[in-house]
Amino acid sequence: MQLFIPPLSGQAATPSAPAQRAPVLVELFTSEGCSDCPPADALLAKLDATQPISGARAIVLSEHVTYWNHQGWTDPFSFDAMTERQEDYGRRFGLDSSYTPQMVVDGVDQFVGSNTHALVAALEKEAKAPKLAIAIEGASWDHGSAQFSIHANASQGTKLIAVLAADATHSEVARGENAGRTLHHTAVVRVMKELKANAADGRQLTLSGGPLTQKTEADGPVRLVVFLVDRKTGHVLGAAQQTLQR
Repeated sequence: MQLFIPPLSGQAATPSAPAQRAPVLVELFTSEGCSDCPPADALLAKLDATQPISGARAIVLSEHVTYWNHQGWTDPFSFDAMTERQEDYGRRFGLDSSYTPQMVVDGVDQFVGSNTHALVAALEKEAKAPKLAIAIEGASWDHGSAQFSIHANASQGTKLIAVLAADATHSEVARGENAGRTLHHTAVVRVMKELKANAADGRQLTLSGGPLTQKTEADGPVRLVVFLVDRKTGHVLGAAQQTLQR
């Protein structure tokens, strides 16, 4: 399957200057036990690498769920918090059940994760939405944790979420629906924590690397992603990202 994200109608696919791009959070709920997920994983990686939507800076996260683990292969990147996060989205969207692959854009648009046209439409729409500015400052990796500060106008009606994601991972899948395949993933969430809104006042923050401190995951860059969410609507109001070297 060829994965191609078309440019906006009448515009070239040449990336615009970073200052002209609005950050848009793209979450992919996926599993190595799901045979429909690799095309969505590849689409997310393509989006991340090429940033082809004029006016949008896609900040991507792969969130591996646990409910496929009973099908013969335990996804090493899955954990319960991601399953619970998807369930929360399911209730917000009024879905009968969770499914993979599922993409959620800025907390308000959801669709099958391999649907390129739905992704383009959601990115175009959310790139035009008002954004709250978020700045990550002084970020570094030190003794298995991320040290950083955040500056943003976070009101009491918002929640602030900080994420540590492995820049890239892969697995040799031995069993289950993807048996015999080598699967590659981008921006794989390993730690996600809700912070108090007043944590965006520039104070020094520490986020433990969790699995990223283990030998099996101790190589390669780490992405630090922070975003503000409207508690009432679930809309992502702003997002920022930095890559940390370990």
